[in-house]
Amino acid sequence: MDALSDLLDGVRARGALFSRSVMNPPWAVRFAHSSPLTLVTMVRGGAWIVPEHGEPLELAAGDTAILRAPGPHTVAHPADAPVTCTVLDRDTCLGPDGAALTEEASQGLRTYGESSESPDLLLSGYYEVSGDLSQRLVCALPPVLVVPGDECHDWLRELITAEIGCPAPGQQLVLDRLLDLALITMLRAWFDRPGARPPAWYTAMDDPVVGQALRLMHNRPDRPWTVALLAEHCGVSRATLARDFRALVGVPPMTYLADWRVGRAADLLRESETTVEAIARRVGYSNAFALSAAFKRLRGTTPTEHRRAASGAPAQWSAPRGEADLVGVAPVPSS
Repeated sequence: MDALSDLLDGVRARGALFSRSVMNPPWAVRFAHSSPLTLVTMVRGGAWIVPEHGEPLELAAGDTAILRAPGPHTVAHPADAPVTCTVLDRDTCLGPDGAALTEEASQGLRTYGESSESPDLLLSGYYEVSGDLSQRLVCALPPVLVVPGDECHDWLRELITAEIGCPAPGQQLVLDRLLDLALITMLRAWFDRPGARPPAWYTAMDDPVVGQALRLMHNRPDRPWTVALLAEHCGVSRATLARDFRALVGVPPMTYLADWRVGRAADLLRESETTVEAIARRVGYSNAFALSAAFKRLRGTTPTEHRRAASGAPAQWSAPRGEADLVGVAPVPSS
């Protein structure tokens, strides 16, 4: 399994919100919710993405953009149009006067605006739960990325548009899976675009040595990896692997491995009732104490506290704490 597949394997939208906005210029929709990622597609017409900081980016018909938390972001036509709608959460949208929008603004199921014949049609979808996405994946993205319409899949956009207006049983589940599919296809298209700046671990997969080391870590995080053992499997010296890995990925092999193990443990703690001890061994730590030490260092909390928080109200998304000092945390020495 490659790093991107491994990260996206855990992407599962739950209760994703999709909506269509049909508008006459001037208009501006402000996304002020706390979701980790929002996808917007300009089905027809055109608009501008106006981030909280930075220059506006043009969004032409057919283009899809991914907006990353923390926001907020505004999509507008023209770029300096006053805000006509603010999305706070799945149940709350405010009008230009700050009052909640009423049913009078509805043009059908999950569709809002003045008229279904308005020239601008914006499709939006966002993840409702912050825990649905790998933090490593979210941190790999810029605040805003745009995939041109000629690199997007028309059939997928048509499927989503049709499903939004279809009040059939199981609609929410279908929309959740369509949002996952849209995210995965858009990310893959953007990572492979000329001039794009994909995360270091993505481009490093093409290197015959470093890519092999990454695959070994992702396929078998439970093994007692050291730099020397990884180098042996990759057919190079320990010094060569350490040098090339850091040059391409940006961190030492054992730092990357510890972060990946803790990330996998965090997912398992949220998704299952497996004991901390069993999860620790599954992701490569000798016991629960070793996992707790690594978890505390990287996440600022303990596995038990993480599980308790995940079982309650959805936590706000936050970035990882950064590179770990692995001394005393890794289950085996790093050399």
